[in-house]
Amino acid sequence: MGKVGDWVDLFNHKVAASKVGYWFKLDGSGHPKERKGSYFFTEMRAGLATFFAMSYIIAVNGSIVADSGGTCVCTADPAVDRWCLKDPTYAICKAEVKRDLITATAAIAAFATFFMGLLANLPIGLAPGMGLNAYFSYTVVGYHGQGLVPYQVAVTAIFVEGWVFFGLALLGMRQWLARAIPRSIKLATSVGIGFFLTLIGMTYSEGIGLAVGSTTVPIELAGCHPDSRDPVTGACPSSDKMRNPTMWIGIFCGGVLTTMLLMYRVKGAIIAGIILVSVISWPRTTEVTYFPYNDVGNDAFNFFKKVVDFHQIKHVLNVQQWDISGHGGQFGLALITFLYVDILDTTGTMYAMARYASLVDEETGDFEGSTIAYMVDSVSIAIGAIFGTPPVTAFVESGAGIGEGGKTGLTAMSTGFCFFIAIFFAPIFASIPPWATGCVLILVGSMMVRAVTDINWKYMGDAIPAFVCIALMAFTYSIANGLIGGICMYMLMNTLVWVVEKASGGRIVPQNKEFKDPWAPNFGSIIPTWMICVAKGKAPWHKDEPVRSIEGTTEPGPVLVGEKGELDSSSGSRPGSTTELPAEAVNEKSAHH
Repeated sequence: MGKVGDWVDLFNHKVAASKVGYWFKLDGSGHPKERKGSYFFTEMRAGLATFFAMSYIIAVNGSIVADSGGTCVCTADPAVDRWCLKDPTYAICKAEVKRDLITATAAIAAFATFFMGLLANLPIGLAPGMGLNAYFSYTVVGYHGQGLVPYQVAVTAIFVEGWVFFGLALLGMRQWLARAIPRSIKLATSVGIGFFLTLIGMTYSEGIGLAVGSTTVPIELAGCHPDSRDPVTGACPSSDKMRNPTMWIGIFCGGVLTTMLLMYRVKGAIIAGIILVSVISWPRTTEVTYFPYNDVGNDAFNFFKKVVDFHQIKHVLNVQQWDISGHGGQFGLALITFLYVDILDTTGTMYAMARYASLVDEETGDFEGSTIAYMVDSVSIAIGAIFGTPPVTAFVESGAGIGEGGKTGLTAMSTGFCFFIAIFFAPIFASIPPWATGCVLILVGSMMVRAVTDINWKYMGDAIPAFVCIALMAFTYSIANGLIGGICMYMLMNTLVWVVEKASGGRIVPQNKEFKDPWAPNFGSIIPTWMICVAKGKAPWHKDEPVRSIEGTTEPGPVLVGEKGELDSSSGSRPGSTTELPAEAVNEKSAHH
């Protein structure tokens, strides 16, 4: 072991002394801003930890987005099979779309994460975001294409959003927009998406099949065999409820076991639960098989047997539809919602991860490479739209790698390379059943709703808009409805309070007004950091430390978190992190808290 350790130390030293070490600011590189404790092999190990914490997104994102049906067309009679559940041709097409999206998810995650490390020198992984993919599939496009706009128009909105986000990043407006959202609404967004994902995890389409819609009540207990469900309403007969063995496997092996592993801080706990349920579901001779002896099962099993295969993206590659004349309003709503949620999500996660890695400048509040990081994310969103995926965002699972000692972009590059390798194992990822990932969504939801304790429940002007945001997201099955309802309620209530207070000369004020969360966003410098660098004759990108603004002002960067250290982001983030971040890593408040 001594010789191996000496060899590792020697190799770390040689890499640090090279141009590679200087670029990534490794310990011993001689760079004036070298990151102490960063070594090549440590960064590689950290990258693997981040990949194993994030890798579930390949299967989960593919399954969720495939529920939209992609570009598949249902030919069944709506009066007989409204949701196209019995059409074998549509089912096979949907299975192919899922394979396309597994390849696309791994590819865009590899691209975005690799270049985040190479150009921004940050140990942060990126992939299509949880929450955003659910909004895309179940609200914008809708389950099996029953939503607001066709799949082709939805990915067009994402493509446009990516370039709008690029412009905002270039001009430094990302912080301004994030600060303008009231704190209660930002916290409620995370909670609402948590309940939304939980509901999805309980359904048949992307979960364990514990709940289903009904004609007599909005939702009821399910758990029956899929074949016994009513073909029109989808309801379960009373005699067969809670008798589906796949549901129980998902609950105990994918839910209870995973939770126990998380409680004992076992790394890779979520992926371990997914693998166990999947392996149990692969044999064809059992009642819980994912490959039944029918046309759909035979097609899926034939693909599964390839094990290693590069699956070409056939159905969702470059399918943008630029003629939106028939979907103008819905297109605009989807674009604005994607943009808003992504700004909050990415900003909150990136700042939290940068602080965890000790890369935030305490005087400016900004982190190294922030402008480049946002540009990489925005370009990745646009490229991901061409691949057919929902918006790409930063993942809080990056904390797993940072916790392993990752401090530089080499960590992200290592993670990106792992995602690249995963592209060639599409048959394995495509064969993960929904009951293997359903409890993951429920666990993610439980992690996101923790922020509910940080909402200001003492003052109704903050509490009611937050509650409306949460309730509408869950009960209307729409993130957009929740955001619109919460923001509009906040504006209406607080504007009326302001009018009454001014009209009465300050004598009539609501109860507990003194507990109201202040809303006076400090937009900081109106000049973005890179422009200040250029004005000072410095390199405009990330190789200089975060700079001070002209005339002594600063350009602070917000960390969108709650008072107890919970990430204040919507996709929150993030799904199933296997590393619990210490409070000091994320307990940074925005100026308007």
